[in-house]
Amino acid sequence: MELRFEIKSLRLKETFSIAYGNYNTRESLLIELSHHNCKGYGECVAIDYYKINLTMLVSKLNEIRSGIEARKIEHPKEFYQFLSFSDLHPFLKSALDCAYWDLFGKLENKSFMELNDLSSTNLVDSSITISVGTIGEQIEKIEKSSWNKFKVKCSGLQKDGVTRLLQLDRNIALDSNASFTDDDCLWLQGNSDVRKFTYLEQPRPVGHYQVLEKNAYANWMADEDCQEIDSLETLITYYKSVNIKLMKCGGLTPALEMIRKARSSGYKVMIGCMTESTVGISAGCVLTGLVDYADLDGANLISNDYATGNFVEKGTIILSEKPGLGIELKK
Repeated sequence: MELRFEIKSLRLKETFSIAYGNYNTRESLLIELSHHNCKGYGECVAIDYYKINLTMLVSKLNEIRSGIEARKIEHPKEFYQFLSFSDLHPFLKSALDCAYWDLFGKLENKSFMELNDLSSTNLVDSSITISVGTIGEQIEKIEKSSWNKFKVKCSGLQKDGVTRLLQLDRNIALDSNASFTDDDCLWLQGNSDVRKFTYLEQPRPVGHYQVLEKNAYANWMADEDCQEIDSLETLITYYKSVNIKLMKCGGLTPALEMIRKARSSGYKVMIGCMTESTVGISAGCVLTGLVDYADLDGANLISNDYATGNFVEKGTIILSEKPGLGIELKK
């Protein structure tokens, strides 16, 4: 097996504004694993609020390159066991795990769905993100959009904005990226109209969720608070829903386990994404038959996507019929 990797720049179609800042580009680390003329792909992206440094990840890749390349082709779960003992950041582990699933499927001439006995029907639709802006600007974007589900970004709580969004006859969720105060949360979860929002994501900074009432009106969803499977037991008292992202939890292999654990614990589950190319989004798409919500618009937000595969069209998940994750790089 051969390992190659490259840092690439993703250009956003428009400025992506969230509570953490404004972004026009993202840097991604593209990983390629190859064997017998088959190539599998995975990626992770540099997210500043997760303190991701791609140069450090590349250094780690160079450290473990020989170990990866020396491995015989094995089931992805066995390959993941090797990754688990390699002291890797979850973002890097995810990129390698997804690349290996893609490669393994191509070698076996089976899709990820076939390899895991997953249905390709009844896939949940994805939302599209509405960046931070004036409430008028956000409503205008919603009304002009051909998508059916929306995640509206907030930077602090604007009660008038919430009221105006609730008056729309649209499927809307809120994502504060940890910018709400305790008082904001108390107001929201005590407001019966808030039930109209599909979910309210990561209201408080990491670890400051004690004010949240799981059985109140708000469908609180953990994102940054929910990093891996051990988070689920801690958060169950406060959150109704969790956002599982492959890069946070370490890839497709742990995500499958985490989804099953979350569902058995009574959580509603979303499969989410960062700002990613179709390489990353293809991996997330294969899990949309297992969850309640999807937020996989990352590749739709960039202007220079460098891959094809599974994709999202106006919210609908379209799965490739090709083996593995169906990923191919554009020429």
